[in-house]
Amino acid sequence: MLPIKDTIRSRSFPVITYLLIAANAVVFFLELLLPFERLNQFLYVFGIVPANLSLSNPFSWISLISHQFLHGGWVHFLSNVWVLFIFGDNVEDRLGSGRFFVFYLLGGISAGVLQVVMAPQSQVPSIGASGAIAAVMGAYFLFYPRARVVTLIPIFVIPWFTELPAVIFLGFWFISQFFTGVLSLTSGEGSSAGGIAWWAHIGGFIFGLVLGKIFTIGRREIDSRLSYDG
Repeated sequence: MLPIKDTIRSRSFPVITYLLIAANAVVFFLELLLPFERLNQFLYVFGIVPANLSLSNPFSWISLISHQFLHGGWVHFLSNVWVLFIFGDNVEDRLGSGRFFVFYLLGGISAGVLQVVMAPQSQVPSIGASGAIAAVMGAYFLFYPRARVVTLIPIFVIPWFTELPAVIFLGFWFISQFFTGVLSLTSGEGSSAGGIAWWAHIGGFIFGLVLGKIFTIGRREIDSRLSYDG
Protein backbone atom coordinates (compact mmCIF):
# COMPACT_ATOMS: atom_id res chain seq x y z
CA MET A 1 0.00 0.00 0.00
CA LEU A 2 1.32 3.43 -0.95
CA PRO A 3 -0.03 6.54 0.78
CA ILE A 4 -0.82 9.33 -1.67
CA LYS A 5 -2.03 12.06 0.68
CA ASP A 6 -3.91 12.58 3.92
CA THR A 7 -7.00 14.69 4.57
CA ILE A 8 -5.68 17.05 7.25
CA ARG A 9 -4.43 20.51 6.33
CA SER A 10 -1.50 21.70 8.38
CA ARG A 11 -2.09 25.08 10.04
CA SER A 12 1.58 26.07 10.07
CA PHE A 13 4.44 25.88 7.61
CA PRO A 14 6.30 22.60 8.32
CA VAL A 15 9.80 24.07 8.23
CA ILE A 16 11.51 21.18 10.05
CA THR A 17 9.78 18.54 7.92
CA TYR A 18 11.03 20.25 4.76
CA LEU A 19 14.51 20.78 6.20
CA LEU A 20 14.72 17.09 7.13
CA ILE A 21 13.67 16.12 3.62
CA ALA A 22 16.30 18.50 2.23
CA ALA A 23 19.00 17.12 4.54
CA ASN A 24 18.20 13.56 3.48
CA ALA A 25 18.31 14.62 -0.16
CA VAL A 26 21.68 16.36 0.18
CA VAL A 27 23.27 13.37 1.93
CA PHE A 28 21.79 10.94 -0.60
CA PHE A 29 23.16 12.88 -3.55
CA LEU A 30 26.56 12.99 -1.85
CA GLU A 31 26.35 9.21 -1.58
CA LEU A 32 25.71 9.01 -5.33
CA LEU A 33 28.96 10.89 -5.97
CA LEU A 34 31.09 8.40 -4.04
CA PRO A 35 32.84 5.49 -5.79
CA PHE A 36 31.44 2.11 -4.80
CA GLU A 37 34.27 1.18 -2.41
CA ARG A 38 34.24 4.59 -0.74
CA LEU A 39 30.47 4.41 -0.43
CA ASN A 40 30.63 1.05 1.35
CA GLN A 41 33.24 2.41 3.75
CA PHE A 42 31.11 5.52 4.31
CA LEU A 43 28.03 3.43 5.16
CA TYR A 44 30.00 1.24 7.57
CA VAL A 45 31.31 4.30 9.40
CA PHE A 46 28.09 6.31 9.60
CA GLY A 47 25.51 3.50 9.52
CA ILE A 48 24.71 1.50 12.66
CA VAL A 49 26.89 -1.61 12.78
CA PRO A 50 25.85 -3.25 16.08
CA ALA A 51 29.01 -5.30 16.42
CA ASN A 52 31.13 -2.14 16.13
CA LEU A 53 29.40 -0.19 18.89
CA SER A 54 31.68 0.14 21.88
CA LEU A 55 31.71 2.12 25.11
CA SER A 56 35.42 2.65 24.58
CA ASN A 57 34.75 4.34 21.25
CA PRO A 58 32.24 7.17 21.78
CA PHE A 59 32.43 8.09 18.08
CA SER A 60 30.75 4.78 17.17
CA TRP A 61 27.54 5.91 18.88
CA ILE A 62 27.23 8.93 16.59
CA SER A 63 25.87 6.45 14.06
CA LEU A 64 22.61 6.38 16.04
CA ILE A 65 22.00 9.84 14.56
CA SER A 66 23.97 9.76 11.31
CA HIS A 67 22.32 6.56 10.07
CA GLN A 68 19.00 8.43 9.89
CA PHE A 69 20.22 10.45 6.90
CA LEU A 70 21.67 7.59 4.82
CA HIS A 71 19.85 5.55 2.19
CA GLY A 72 20.62 2.49 0.12
CA GLY A 73 19.07 3.49 -3.20
CA TRP A 74 16.46 5.57 -4.97
CA VAL A 75 13.46 3.50 -3.85
CA HIS A 76 14.65 3.57 -0.24
CA PHE A 77 15.22 7.32 -0.34
CA LEU A 78 12.08 8.34 -2.23
CA SER A 79 9.73 6.13 -0.22
CA ASN A 80 11.06 7.50 3.06
CA VAL A 81 10.92 11.20 2.18
CA TRP A 82 7.47 10.74 0.61
CA VAL A 83 6.02 9.26 3.79
CA LEU A 84 7.70 12.00 5.84
CA PHE A 85 6.18 14.59 3.51
CA ILE A 86 2.68 13.17 4.01
CA PHE A 87 2.67 12.65 7.77
CA GLY A 88 5.41 14.93 9.06
CA ASP A 89 3.70 18.29 8.57
CA ASN A 90 0.74 17.40 10.78
CA VAL A 91 2.85 15.96 13.58
CA GLU A 92 5.10 19.03 13.43
CA ASP A 93 1.97 21.18 13.55
CA ARG A 94 0.89 19.39 16.72
CA LEU A 95 4.26 19.39 18.50
CA GLY A 96 5.75 22.65 17.28
CA SER A 97 8.86 22.81 15.10
CA GLY A 98 11.50 22.69 17.85
CA ARG A 99 9.90 19.81 19.69
CA PHE A 100 9.28 17.98 16.43
CA PHE A 101 12.98 18.12 15.55
CA VAL A 102 13.95 16.62 18.92
CA PHE A 103 11.14 14.06 18.67
CA TYR A 104 12.29 13.00 15.20
CA LEU A 105 15.91 12.48 16.20
CA LEU A 106 15.03 10.66 19.42
CA GLY A 107 12.58 8.47 17.53
CA GLY A 108 15.34 7.51 15.11
CA ILE A 109 17.73 6.83 17.96
CA SER A 110 15.18 4.63 19.73
CA ALA A 111 14.55 2.74 16.51
CA GLY A 112 18.26 2.15 16.08
CA VAL A 113 18.68 1.01 19.69
CA LEU A 114 15.97 -1.63 19.35
CA GLN A 115 17.55 -2.88 16.13
CA VAL A 116 20.88 -3.20 17.95
CA VAL A 117 19.23 -5.01 20.89
CA MET A 118 17.61 -7.50 18.53
CA ALA A 119 20.85 -8.19 16.62
CA PRO A 120 23.80 -7.12 18.80
CA GLN A 121 26.41 -9.08 16.85
CA SER A 122 25.33 -8.03 13.38
CA GLN A 123 28.02 -6.61 11.12
CA VAL A 124 25.53 -5.32 8.56
CA PRO A 125 25.07 -1.54 8.68
CA SER A 126 21.53 -0.31 9.32
CA ILE A 127 20.78 2.89 7.43
CA GLY A 128 17.76 4.99 6.59
CA ALA A 129 15.28 7.49 7.96
CA SER A 130 12.54 4.89 8.25
CA GLY A 131 12.93 4.40 12.01
CA ALA A 132 12.52 8.11 12.68
CA ILE A 133 9.68 8.30 10.17
CA ALA A 134 8.02 5.32 11.88
CA ALA A 135 8.06 7.44 15.05
CA VAL A 136 6.25 10.17 13.11
CA MET A 137 3.72 7.59 11.93
CA GLY A 138 3.20 6.39 15.50
CA ALA A 139 2.53 9.94 16.64
CA TYR A 140 0.17 10.51 13.72
CA PHE A 141 -1.72 7.35 14.71
CA LEU A 142 -2.01 8.79 18.23
CA PHE A 143 -2.99 12.34 17.29
CA TYR A 144 -5.07 11.92 14.12
CA PRO A 145 -6.87 8.56 14.14
CA ARG A 146 -9.92 10.13 12.41
CA ALA A 147 -7.88 11.37 9.45
CA ARG A 148 -8.17 9.53 6.18
CA VAL A 149 -5.31 8.46 3.94
CA VAL A 150 -5.73 8.24 0.18
CA THR A 151 -3.99 4.97 -0.59
CA LEU A 152 -2.80 3.26 -3.76
CA ILE A 153 -3.35 -0.49 -3.59
CA PRO A 154 -1.99 -2.33 -6.64
CA ILE A 155 -4.20 -5.26 -7.67
CA PHE A 156 -2.01 -7.19 -10.07
CA VAL A 157 -1.23 -4.41 -12.60
CA ILE A 158 -4.35 -2.34 -11.88
CA PRO A 159 -3.89 0.66 -9.54
CA TRP A 160 -6.78 1.03 -7.09
CA PHE A 161 -7.16 4.22 -5.09
CA THR A 162 -9.16 4.25 -1.87
CA GLU A 163 -9.48 6.30 1.31
CA LEU A 164 -8.60 4.47 4.50
CA PRO A 165 -8.92 5.75 8.06
CA ALA A 166 -5.47 6.58 9.39
CA VAL A 167 -6.00 4.15 12.25
CA ILE A 168 -6.53 1.34 9.70
CA PHE A 169 -3.70 2.32 7.35
CA LEU A 170 -1.10 2.84 10.07
CA GLY A 171 -2.39 -0.02 12.22
CA PHE A 172 -2.08 -2.45 9.31
CA TRP A 173 1.40 -1.11 8.55
CA PHE A 174 2.57 -1.65 12.13
CA ILE A 175 1.07 -5.13 12.42
CA SER A 176 2.74 -6.17 9.16
CA GLN A 177 6.10 -4.84 10.41
CA PHE A 178 5.71 -6.60 13.75
CA PHE A 179 4.82 -10.00 12.36
CA THR A 180 7.53 -9.80 9.72
CA GLY A 181 10.02 -8.83 12.42
CA VAL A 182 9.00 -11.80 14.58
CA LEU A 183 9.14 -14.10 11.56
CA SER A 184 12.64 -12.87 10.72
CA LEU A 185 13.79 -13.97 14.18
CA THR A 186 12.09 -17.35 14.23
CA SER A 187 13.19 -18.17 10.69
CA GLY A 188 16.85 -17.72 11.53
CA GLU A 189 17.27 -14.91 9.00
CA GLY A 190 18.16 -12.33 11.63
CA SER A 191 16.39 -9.15 12.58
CA SER A 192 16.86 -7.51 9.19
CA ALA A 193 15.57 -10.21 6.86
CA GLY A 194 15.33 -9.10 3.25
CA GLY A 195 17.69 -6.21 3.96
CA ILE A 196 15.03 -4.36 5.97
CA ALA A 197 15.53 -3.41 9.62
CA TRP A 198 12.05 -4.45 10.74
CA TRP A 199 12.73 -3.87 14.43
CA ALA A 200 13.87 -0.32 13.78
CA HIS A 201 10.44 0.32 12.24
CA ILE A 202 8.74 -1.31 15.22
CA GLY A 203 10.83 0.61 17.75
CA GLY A 204 10.24 3.94 16.04
CA PHE A 205 6.48 3.46 15.82
CA ILE A 206 6.20 2.44 19.49
CA PHE A 207 8.28 5.47 20.47
CA GLY A 208 5.91 7.81 18.65
CA LEU A 209 2.79 6.08 19.93
CA VAL A 210 3.86 5.88 23.57
CA LEU A 211 5.86 9.09 24.00
CA GLY A 212 4.29 11.39 21.43
CA LYS A 213 1.87 12.84 23.98
CA ILE A 214 4.75 13.82 26.27
CA PHE A 215 6.05 16.20 23.60
CA THR A 216 2.74 18.08 23.66
CA ILE A 217 2.98 19.01 27.35
CA GLY A 218 2.55 22.75 27.57
CA ARG A 219 1.22 23.00 24.00
CA ARG A 220 -2.30 24.31 23.44
CA GLU A 221 -4.79 21.56 22.55
CA ILE A 222 -5.78 21.94 18.89
CA ASP A 223 -7.93 18.88 18.22
CA SER A 224 -11.11 20.96 18.25
CA ARG A 225 -9.73 23.23 15.54
CA LEU A 226 -8.55 20.61 13.08
CA SER A 227 -9.63 20.90 9.48
CA TYR A 228 -10.51 17.69 7.68
CA ASP A 229 -10.91 17.69 3.90
CA GLY A 230 -13.74 15.72 2.43
